[in-house]
Amino acid sequence: MFDHVKFGVSDFTASKTFFLKALEPLGVKVIAEGIPSYGVELCANDEVSLCLYQTDEKPAHLHLAFKAESRQQVEDFYRAAIEAGGKDNGPPGLRSQYQGRYYAAFVIGPDGHNIEAVYHEPEI
Repeated sequence: MFDHVKFGVSDFTASKTFFLKALEPLGVKVIAEGIPSYGVELCANDEVSLCLYQTDEKPAHLHLAFKAESRQQVEDFYRAAIEAGGKDNGPPGLRSQYQGRYYAAFVIGPDGHNIEAVYHEPEI
């Protein structure tokens, strides 16, 4: 559905560092930097990219969910995000309120955005 998601952050350096570290377990890396109005573009496997740019505007809080390929990737994301300065908003685990196979972890990033990694377990 999406090609890229772009949003402003109040501290570009802190946000870039946070997202690179938190999303490294999901294979995310810098694919472009210095593009006018984009700041930095992050992506994994030529999928939807995430673009961050510096702004003085007060960004609305976002909930971004990144697709993981395993429970381990969700756990690695959570650990890396906490180490990068994120705040716990829900440790790795099944979320039965969504559906029985929804394994996710949630962390609040530098600008207060709810950042999630989710693994949709296959049906047995």
